[in-house]
Amino acid sequence: METVSKAMTQFRLALIQLRVSSVKSDNLTRASELIKKAASQGAKIIALPECFNSPYGTNYFPEYAETIPGESTEKLSELAKENQVYLVGGSIPEEDGGKFYNTCTVFGPDGTLLTKHRKLHLFDIDVPGRIRFQESETLSAGDSLSMFETRCHLLLYPGAFNLTTGPAHWELLQRGRAVDNQVFVATASPARDVDASYVAWGHSTVVSPWGEILAQAGIDETIVYANIDIKKLVEVRQQIPVLSQKRGDLYAVEWKKP
Repeated sequence: METVSKAMTQFRLALIQLRVSSVKSDNLTRASELIKKAASQGAKIIALPECFNSPYGTNYFPEYAETIPGESTEKLSELAKENQVYLVGGSIPEEDGGKFYNTCTVFGPDGTLLTKHRKLHLFDIDVPGRIRFQESETLSAGDSLSMFETRCHLLLYPGAFNLTTGPAHWELLQRGRAVDNQVFVATASPARDVDASYVAWGHSTVVSPWGEILAQAGIDETIVYANIDIKKLVEVRQQIPVLSQKRGDLYAVEWKKP
């Protein structure tokens, strides 16, 4: 999910690494408290982790699924407006027409729903002796890309890597995407709960366009803050002008609308 640059600016970003429980109301209450705390510390863009209102697991998705709008997303809209922030609502299990989706909603400072993104590439993993998890057994994939406009340029990923993929790929992928796209990259993970059926890696992270780690959490519930300076992005693109070196005569990205 990408925000589109409209003007150079500085802003404070907050990633909420929430400890998700099996009680939806408790998850919403704790998320609300942390969103308000982040806003009080000057954050203008706040992000929750993937599946923030529900345990992450194929057996949980149907039980916790909501329509949109619904209890969780109405609360997010209220919080965005109350705190006058851009709020990236991690993701929730969504039910629509008998199908289930892993869906992220984004709200503007006036509480307006800016976009609803259904996860396009479902997470199926089967590493013998270590982990097997198949989102596709329960979830349907989305069918469209999602973008929303703010005054910054940022790739933001609510994610829930595990103890197999986390140490191997979490930081590597973020730094790679930051460098090859020359953008800031932020990832919001749930906190680690070793008693959960799916144990999240944690380590919510913010990376600069140069590939530097600007801020990173450990494994516990916390808020990660980073001051984002868009001038840094402009400087990197001037120093290594990879975007101007693209070969449109040889390749291009095609966006197919559904």
